[in-house]
Amino acid sequence: MSHPAAGTLTTSERDWLTVRSYLAGHRYDLAVDAAADYPPERRMAGTPLLTAPAWVPPAPVPLQDISLELRDAGPAEAEVTTPVLPWRADGTPYRRYSEAMAELAAPLVFENRATYRLTEADLCARPPRLVFAGGRYFDGIDTGEAAAHEYAAARLGQPAPGPGPAGVRARVADPCDLRRRPANLAISTLTLRLDRRAGRASFLLHWRDPAKVGHAGGLFQVIPVGVFQPSGEAPWNREHDFSLWRCMVREFAEELGGRSEDYGSDRGVVDYDSWPFARQLTAARERGQVRVWCLGLGTDPLTWATDLLTVAVIDSDVFDALFTGHPRRNAEGEVLAAREFAAHVIDRTVTGEPVQAAGAALLRLAWRHRETLGG
Repeated sequence: MSHPAAGTLTTSERDWLTVRSYLAGHRYDLAVDAAADYPPERRMAGTPLLTAPAWVPPAPVPLQDISLELRDAGPAEAEVTTPVLPWRADGTPYRRYSEAMAELAAPLVFENRATYRLTEADLCARPPRLVFAGGRYFDGIDTGEAAAHEYAAARLGQPAPGPGPAGVRARVADPCDLRRRPANLAISTLTLRLDRRAGRASFLLHWRDPAKVGHAGGLFQVIPVGVFQPSGEAPWNREHDFSLWRCMVREFAEELGGRSEDYGSDRGVVDYDSWPFARQLTAARERGQVRVWCLGLGTDPLTWATDLLTVAVIDSDVFDALFTGHPRRNAEGEVLAAREFAAHVIDRTVTGEPVQAAGAALLRLAWRHRETLGG
């Protein structure tokens, strides 16, 4: 992360950075503690991930069965102001949490890109449905990261750095109420390499480097994961990229295939039909060699990151032609060595390692539904 020279900082900026550093180093423990503020029935699969009744389908939902709707909508009801914003030496306050991060603690990549903001979700409906409006990446930083900072500051017993409104945690109250805050959706995908001959499957985890990412640095997560968003800022991308599968294809290419995030979509839409990687992966899906399911939707109790929990079961020959199971670095951290998809491995991973709440819930649910997923 980039930081200004220590001698130029105000007291409130130094205090803010102290809390930010504590948050970065204790995200896992803070998330576990934050989950304890909610009743057990709100937590998904016995993990810290929070959920709502309409967000947990009784059985895995094929990705293609989910109905998507894109609307024009106004802002969420709750204000995003927070009292945990510092003051500059010239006496001016930081107006938003993203502004403080950009100037005081920006990760390697920190851009306010266009997103699809989740406004309604019912995965138990027929058909299951998700409704979106336009959003920006910093909307989630200004609410979720601010909420996490407030929690960390309270843990440290640090008072707010100046006069201001009630905290965003108190204002929103229920982070699963999509009317109360802007919610950027991340598509979190557990990738299973299925060896049918051997009757075994394996999965990959990703260590998120805190110097490179603005969210969940230092934690393990399934891979690939990406914010549901257009491939670029040009207006023609908004409708063209409004597809869960197309977003997942780009994330597979970037996080497991090493591709850049620059798709040239500022000059024209991404041609998924002529892009060899997308064409191969989609064709394998149409042949039944890649099967993609949705297991639910959940919200992190600390940062309010909202994840659609998906599983991609990929036959071993297709996986081996497109990816590798060996550890390697990528733009957001490090892909770890493949692990056996087995109960004892999942239990050891979820209980013994700092796995992000969404990843922990996804692993638990995938094992619970393994008969369906393996078909």
